Amino acid sequence: MRHPVDVHVGKRVRHRRWMVGMTQQQLGDIVGIKFQQIQKYETGMNRISASRLWDIAQALDVSISFFFEGFDSESEAPAGTNAAVEAQRGDLLADKEALELVRSYYSIPEAQRRRLFDLARVLSDVA
Repeated sequence: MRHPVDVHVGKRVRHRRWMVGMTQQQLGDIVGIKFQQIQKYETGMNRISASRLWDIAQALDVSISFFFEGFDSESEAPAGTNAAVEAQRGDLLADKEALELVRSYYSIPEAQRRRLFDLARVLSDVA
């Protein structure tokens, strides 16, 4: 049975790996393990040891605490609360298409990105 902490940490590994544009194979090569093990970590099927989590954090250029951010917010929060909104956001970022959209958005130069953001806000208000 998967532990909620392992599932959360795995989601955060996948999220960060996607954000930096790294494949499971590339992360596995850097850390010194097979990509299948990365898959198991990302789904929460296997627990990540402290030393391996350290290696993964170094490879993804984040602090160890990054992998635990938002965990408290996933606990049974009433709908509409900040915790529930954060949990929904985490689920959204688990979607491959959403992650590609976010990565593409941040690759746009800042001035153009701001105009695109304003356009998206106007379009969503109209809908």
